[in-house]
Amino acid sequence: QVQLVESGGNSVQAGGSLRLSCAASGSIFSINAMGWYRQAPGKQRELVAAITSSGTTNYADSVKGRFTISRDNAKNTMYLQMNSLKPEDTAVYYCMAMGLLLYWGQGTQVTVSS
Repeated sequence: QVQLVESGGNSVQAGGSLRLSCAASGSIFSINAMGWYRQAPGKQRELVAAITSSGTTNYADSVKGRFTISRDNAKNTMYLQMNSLKPEDTAVYYCMAMGLLLYWGQGTQVTVSS
């Protein structure tokens, strides 16, 4: 089992920045890739960014150039640096880990006001 705990969500104005963290515990050795998803009210959950165990990253077109995903393996923590935030980035952000199973965190709210 893998447990994921997100933190860092907050309310900011458009153009601002936030950094989300996802701390992993449990069967860390089984994790191959991790990622951030988000879900806005009335919309489906969508991939924001992902990172493999070797460091390969992938981003949604809507966040390229603004968001940066990273991981600190020594701390078992993944980050999402979000810059130039827009109101359309408002959503609950979820941490995901892919190992033997798919694991999810509880989510953290990001609200961007215009």
